[in-house]
Parts: sequence; structure tokens; C-alpha cells
Amino acid sequence: MEDNFILDGERIDTVNKNIRLIQKKNGLTFGTDAYLLSAFIRPSKYHKAAELGSGTGIISLLLAASDKLSKIYAVEIQKEFSELCQRNIILNGLSEKVVSVCADVRHLRPEEFNGEFDIVFSNPPYMKSNSGKRNEHDEKFIARHEVCGDIKDFCVSASRLLKFGGSFYCVYRPDRMADLFAAMRQNKLEPKRMIFVHADSDTPPSMLLVEAKKGGACGLGILPPLFLHKPTGDKSGKRELTAKAQKVYDSCSFEYFGKG
Repeated sequence: MEDNFILDGERIDTVNKNIRLIQKKNGLTFGTDAYLLSAFIRPSKYHKAAELGSGTGIISLLLAASDKLSKIYAVEIQKEFSELCQRNIILNGLSEKVVSVCADVRHLRPEEFNGEFDIVFSNPPYMKSNSGKRNEHDEKFIARHEVCGDIKDFCVSASRLLKFGGSFYCVYRPDRMADLFAAMRQNKLEPKRMIFVHADSDTPPSMLLVEAKKGGACGLGILPPLFLHKPTGDKSGKRELTAKAQKVYDSCSFEYFGKG
């Protein structure tokens, strides 16, 4: 069966929750940021959600497989990746829970989805279009750089799609936290819960996870930082997860950290 799903330049990997994930060899592959965002999102199994910039669809698939959300529209502008997402949905038997949508997040309207959403989440491009080395593969460049919308555009879309009191979840780079929070507040998305993620206790944070509420009151709860790996003197470079990180990976949840 799987041979019928794979195209040239692709491979299938088994990832968390036993998901069989088709990935492009020259595209962005499943990483820590995607998994941690899926863990950070609170269970709301009867709610309708949208993912802005789904890529392979892995975050939506993880949420569906974890039974955290009942209906997810995975929106992706790149046709190849939207079609790839659809194949991943079928391969994992999640067609009743996840719908692949090829569209520009900047032009989405709630009426296209029969009403507003309870939850919107995103792992958006985090590099400015004129920053960093130009990747030879357009898929990677578009996924990483703000070519098809910057963080303001993603927040505008999230606010437009969400019902009042709905949640917007995002993973982003700490060095652009000011841009993220400014874009959120400009669009009535009030940051309510946040955590910094570090490779280990000796390094600065490499990512942050934020939950914002549409129309929420001022007040941000900051969870204790998550250190992914224990300090090690192993010259082979092997890293061991901390107890907290292991708990997050095993449970696909941050509830271990408390409510924040």
C-alpha cells in the first residue's frame, strides 16, 4: 500500500504516535518544534481547529492521533505539500478528522469553513525573506522565510478565523518574540501562556511556545523553562532527554508543568 503513496524524492518515516509520515527528502522534515507545539496545545476534542501552514500535516496528524481535536483543517499554500498532506491523512486513516486545504492563509475567511474556529495553530515561517542563505530548494525557502506572509499576516488570519475567546497557538524564535507579541496584540490576540525551550541548561532558549486568546484580558503566565537534554560529557554527541522532556514526549502534553 505504502508504495502507492510515495513519489520520487520522498521517503516514509515512522514518528511519534506511530504515524507513518511521507516526507520530501529536499523539504523540511519533522522536527522538535512541530512535536512540542502539538504537545503544547490543550485537548479540546470537540472543537474545530485550523492549522496555518501545515507542510506535511504532521502537527494536525499528531493532534488527531492524540484525540486532542475532533476536526482540523490543515491549510497549506504550496500545492505539492498540500497534496502530500492529503496522502499522509489517508495513509494514517485520519480522513474523518483532518482535511487538507490548499490556500493562502492571508485570504482565508470563516465562511469558507462554515463558521469560526475554536482553535488556530501554526509553526509559521520565522525568517525574514531577505535574511539567511537562500536555500536551493524552493520548498524549504518558502517554509522557513516570510515569502508568503509574515507573522503579522498569520496573526491577522488567526484573529479573523477565531471566535471570541478562541485560542491561537504558535511556536516561534525567541529573537523575534517582540514581533510576535506586537502582531498578536494588534489583532486582539492576547498572550496568556508561554514557555521557553532550551537544548540544555547551559544554552539560551532556541524556541518559545505561546497560547493567546482572542479578546483575552491582559495577563501572561510563564511556565518554567523546558530543558530538552541533560548535560553530557559523552564525546559521541549522544544526548539524553531530561525527565520533563521525556514526560512531554511520552504524553504529548505540557500538563506535567501545571496550568501556567
